[in-house]
Amino acid sequence: MIVSKTPMRMSFVGGGSDLPAFYREETGAVLSTSIDKYMYIAVNRKFDQRIRISYSRTEEVDAPEQVEHPLVRHALDVVGIEGGIEITSMADIPSRGTGLGSSSAYTVGLLNALFAYRNEYASKERLARLACEIEIERCGDPIGKQDQYASAHGGLNLIRFHPDGSVSVDPVICDPKILAQIESSLLVFYTGRSRNASSILIHQSEGMSANRALTRRMVELAFDLKKELESGRLDSFGSILDENWRLKRQMSEGISDDQIDEWYAAAMANGALGGKLLGAGKGGFLMFFAEPERHASITRALNGLKPVTFRFDRTGTQIVFYQPVNLQ
Repeated sequence: MIVSKTPMRMSFVGGGSDLPAFYREETGAVLSTSIDKYMYIAVNRKFDQRIRISYSRTEEVDAPEQVEHPLVRHALDVVGIEGGIEITSMADIPSRGTGLGSSSAYTVGLLNALFAYRNEYASKERLARLACEIEIERCGDPIGKQDQYASAHGGLNLIRFHPDGSVSVDPVICDPKILAQIESSLLVFYTGRSRNASSILIHQSEGMSANRALTRRMVELAFDLKKELESGRLDSFGSILDENWRLKRQMSEGISDDQIDEWYAAAMANGALGGKLLGAGKGGFLMFFAEPERHASITRALNGLKPVTFRFDRTGTQIVFYQPVNLQ
């Protein structure tokens, strides 16, 4: 039996620059953190040579190519597992369309568990790279690379996306008191909506030539925020978030709508210094940065939304239970 535990992520600034439509021409950058909401994958040897997968439904098949779940089908192929295995998944929060990178957390965690099942070590860089290969190249999802690297590596990082396709993960080095202050200043609300990010991201990629200057400025903000944090300051944290959100919502009509704009305005009117909608747009979670004494006022102003408490994760994907399997 193998159990992996993989964090989801919260992106602060730079989202969209991890799309190939941008980084193939110039380096993209996202500043994000992994959070203490996890995807759990349990893998066990099956008594026969069949494959059983349990997620929102259950599949039982004879061979990997018969698996309908595309992430599982390709992960089994990448790792080289042909059968005799059972795979089960669970998540701390709704696992699709919430803007926290749950699909990539699933892929990274699944790969980590499958390699451990084969008694093979896989580095976090390898797990992230293979997760990108599965989601983007094999499955053809029109997504970027930030989620896979955030979930695999964990922590608060500046993640850079280079024109040659490589990715660099640079930890943000700052005083733990600053991290604690950020955590205590963040409010997150679930909108009750989920959405399919693919259509939004396709539109964003197709419009990149017109939006390149906006995206370039968001990349600059990612570096600005890293410098702010490493200098031990939070004076501009809220305003950087606010500018990033106002830039992002200009990029496509699918990112925001009147209801989201109304929620955002209400939070800002009640003391928020900045914020954003997490993920591609139109649903999921709204995040705000505000002095702790303003939190109650903001929560009252958004009384139709569900507040959710988050803390930062600092470990990335882990194998939390490892009982080696004799595969002979």
